Amino acid sequence: MVLGKVKSLTISFDCLNDSNVPVYSSGDTVSGRVNLEVTGEIRVKSLKIHARGHAKVRWTESRNAGSNTAYTQNYTEEVEYFNHKDILIGHERDDDNSEEGFNTIHSGRHEYAFSFELPQTPLATSFEGRHGSVRYWVKAELHRPWLLPVKLKKEFTVFEHIDINTPSLLSPQAGTKEKTLCCWFCTSGPISLSAKIERKGYTPVGESIQIFAEIENCSSRMVVPKAAIYQTQAFYAKGKMKEVKQLVANLRGESLSSGKTETWNGKLLKIPPVSPSILDCSIIRVEYSLMVYVDIPGAMDLFLNLPLVIGTIPLHPFGSRTSSVSSQCSMNMNWLGLSLPERPEAPPSYAEVVTEEQRRNNLAPVNACDDFERALQGPLFAYIQEFRFLPPPLYSEVDPNPDQSTEDRPSCPSR
Repeated sequence: MVLGKVKSLTISFDCLNDSNVPVYSSGDTVSGRVNLEVTGEIRVKSLKIHARGHAKVRWTESRNAGSNTAYTQNYTEEVEYFNHKDILIGHERDDDNSEEGFNTIHSGRHEYAFSFELPQTPLATSFEGRHGSVRYWVKAELHRPWLLPVKLKKEFTVFEHIDINTPSLLSPQAGTKEKTLCCWFCTSGPISLSAKIERKGYTPVGESIQIFAEIENCSSRMVVPKAAIYQTQAFYAKGKMKEVKQLVANLRGESLSSGKTETWNGKLLKIPPVSPSILDCSIIRVEYSLMVYVDIPGAMDLFLNLPLVIGTIPLHPFGSRTSSVSSQCSMNMNWLGLSLPERPEAPPSYAEVVTEEQRRNNLAPVNACDDFERALQGPLFAYIQEFRFLPPPLYSEVDPNPDQSTEDRPSCPSR
């Protein structure tokens, strides 16, 4: 839009990533340019920027004050995270239209750099919800004498990082529930549900939740096991709370008839692109949960809620392996009924592992190239080689050389 001689006024950010999207976090420096293009010479009082970040909540509720009277109650609340102002051209006074102090800008394109630091204190992640939002923006204002100011606002994104590589977010989540159906004087068998996931923290970057569950249907009805991820938005204002819950992703298992059992050995539920959890804002919270439940026709569902945290820093490879191995082992022991054998199996014999030909080849002398290797060709080296390829002692569960000192000790009484 052409505003007189001002052809355009734009804002561009010096982005921190390769995707060309302005994304920052607490403590970062936000920098950029205010671009001004004019078609002729203009006089300018000031060119300002105003950067601000805040969380805001707003909703209304209808109230009845009597039989024929009703009114609307407004609930609003706001939290400011930072408020920064800077003057790129001119001075602070906007009401002074005198000829003094004006700056002349010639025809063409002009760039004016700006820079400011975000607070070191934790900031809420940018968010747009049904009853509130968390927004960060930079506004440019061009003031000229005797004319309305030209204004432009551009938002940028802030992520308050959540590292899921913490003990609390790497711990498994599990639960068990049971429900008995009753119909008048008849009582059917119970429906039981057990579910477990390997950790609490995930990132929405192609990750899937592995669900381990066991559903047993001893009732007379046909039931269906299901799982779903829910996002819960909570808004707080004037001592009141407004909550919005919405489905993010779900899956369905096989129908389960009476007397049947179904086991999920790591059933995958993919996490779609969602906003991270917001846990540190006083007026807006965004939380996630995994609901594993049994759909029971004609009755209340049997369900388990396992809390989730959607973070921004993905799982480290080492943490992934450690968590996966430990949780997988424990879950296999619980769900698949694995147990250690009563007697350990004897290892293979030496002849099955190392043949006589391999042993003789390995005992052959090695050509030395320096003083150190020649020193190793002496008796010590021969001993090491011989010891390395000698067959191990025969396997036995009874110690052939018991310690005499332990035989004299009194044994532990049987319980």
